Amino acid sequence: MSTAKAYAAATKDSPLAPWSFERRAPKAHDVQIEILWSGVCHSDIHQARDEWGGSMFPMVPGHEIVGRVTAIGDHVSKFKVGDLTGVGCMIDSCRECRNCNRDLEQYCEKGPNYTYNSLEKDGSPTYGGYSYHIVVDEKYVVSVSEKLPIEGVAPLLCAGITTYSPLKHWKIGPGHKVAVLGLGGLGHMGVKFAAAFGAEVTVLSTSPNKEADALALGAHKFVVTTDVEQIKPYNNYFDFILDTVSAPHSYDNYLRLLDNNGTLIFVGIPPVPMEMTCFTLLGNRRSVAASGIGSIAETQEMLDFCAEHNIVSDVEVINMDYINTAYDRMLKNDVKYRFVIDIASLK
Repeated sequence: MSTAKAYAAATKDSPLAPWSFERRAPKAHDVQIEILWSGVCHSDIHQARDEWGGSMFPMVPGHEIVGRVTAIGDHVSKFKVGDLTGVGCMIDSCRECRNCNRDLEQYCEKGPNYTYNSLEKDGSPTYGGYSYHIVVDEKYVVSVSEKLPIEGVAPLLCAGITTYSPLKHWKIGPGHKVAVLGLGGLGHMGVKFAAAFGAEVTVLSTSPNKEADALALGAHKFVVTTDVEQIKPYNNYFDFILDTVSAPHSYDNYLRLLDNNGTLIFVGIPPVPMEMTCFTLLGNRRSVAASGIGSIAETQEMLDFCAEHNIVSDVEVINMDYINTAYDRMLKNDVKYRFVIDIASLK
């Protein structure tokens, strides 16, 4: 056992504050990782404030983790001490179901063991990346290239794979017209990946002041969706819309922008049930779909792709004691485009 310094939420109504707890010693297949950078995801807020229900306290958030291996178990074969590694949203799964056997651990039929606000197989609570170190089975750890600025790599472990996975699943590439709805932490990664895959990329936004950023990130077009004249030429236009917005919005308005057999893909998680009209769907044989994170293998594939194409998240680095202010700013959409905690500031 070893003591880990951290920041934790004691209750759903309390701010995050310093806290210490015990991490297990590495077992035979475990790696111990000194955390260097931890991304801040909007889902951290949802769970720390129990907005999705079922939260467990005290809670140490953080599932976008980059760090170096400091110790390994006797049977570890993938990593050695000193390796740069990453840990994303899950740290285990049942390993026996159909999905686990198809490298789809994120859809484990028994439910993955998540990096925080979850339970290990032995029933002990999991604590995330807002902490000094973490111990994880090597099977659920990925390699990180030394080529990239590693603070920008951290959000790839959630925001990156959440957008990469559906784009790959639907085989989006040259010849496709893709819209990314919303230009935040998820949206800006969706733009980068869709452009890198060779698609024509349009950003749909309610904020006219985001146009320059959208084009700089790789978008070819920018449409202010509140401007009727701007949106009109895009009716029946797109093959895919990647919807990254987590606030309620009018889905029919965006479904109308899809061409024949077009698909609206949800990766944002609105807090209320979605409403849409069946006639809008059947008019062009449109489809609605959703996608979660990716598997461990797909996450490694994404990181290798990013290293090859020099893709990272655009981040604002913060100290650990700034986290409550960062949460407040995120709720005001006041970040370009992802906060990342310098865990050295926790020491």
